[in-house]
Amino acid sequence: MIEISHMSKSFGELRAIDDVSIQIQKGSIYGVIGENGAGKSTILQCLAGIYECDGGRVLIEGEPVYENNAIKSQIGYVADRNQFFKGYTVREMVDFFTLVYPTFSEEKFNKYNATFGLNMKSKVKNLSKGMQMRLAIMLNMAISPKVLILDEPTSGLDVIAKRQVIDFIIDEVGETGMTVVISSHHLTELEKICDEVTIIHEGRAIYQMSVDELKASVKKLQVVFGNTLPEDLGSWDEILKVDHIGSVYYIVTNKYSSKFEEKLKEHGASLIEPIGLDLEEVFIYTSKLRG
Repeated sequence: MIEISHMSKSFGELRAIDDVSIQIQKGSIYGVIGENGAGKSTILQCLAGIYECDGGRVLIEGEPVYENNAIKSQIGYVADRNQFFKGYTVREMVDFFTLVYPTFSEEKFNKYNATFGLNMKSKVKNLSKGMQMRLAIMLNMAISPKVLILDEPTSGLDVIAKRQVIDFIIDEVGETGMTVVISSHHLTELEKICDEVTIIHEGRAIYQMSVDELKASVKKLQVVFGNTLPEDLGSWDEILKVDHIGSVYYIVTNKYSSKFEEKLKEHGASLIEPIGLDLEEVFIYTSKLRG
């Protein structure tokens, strides 16, 4: 459904995106994660058709996105900082979206707002950051987009509002088959809803797989060795980090498999106990590869 092929984008001498390719299936929720400045927002902006790629291509349903109004009309885009008409009221923003997007449903907007409770007479400039984010999400979901692009959508939201936003997204995906591409620093939230993720570092994709595959590959092992300890343990290709407390070694690997366990046993491991990691821990530990 979405094909990002060898995407590159530079701003002057800064190469923000360097040869990134991503395939996203229709009706999936796809996460893009990375440190600040890694290039996440640039990828999303190219996907939304805001920027033209310097190299590669971005296709949605086989059509290029940039300067393609027919495709862009089917995309909802919520930025981390939303640029509204500050002097407009919420009511006027709804009227504006009604004019711009033929598929905009005021009924759907009102359904969302029954939960969020924004005053239709309030001016955008008087809304808090969290309220402006609520407004952006409601407006873009009310156009019933085929693709919804979200850049830090829970920024400024309280815990209850975050849960409500996630529920809205999941319900819409289930009902309409909408495809969602989301970037967030709140990895616990992404872990719960994303089918697949790409980890971006310095403009390049270093991991691309399902959340379950990533968590199955990157694990912490609690290991006890017998009389001998491999001298080169910390330099093994499969190992990201080694710590120990007494005789117990805590080994983080990004290439977990039964073969790796056998390798440890061949080098004297008498006890091996895998410890599962959440997505945030996986991201932190794999920073060794990015450093």
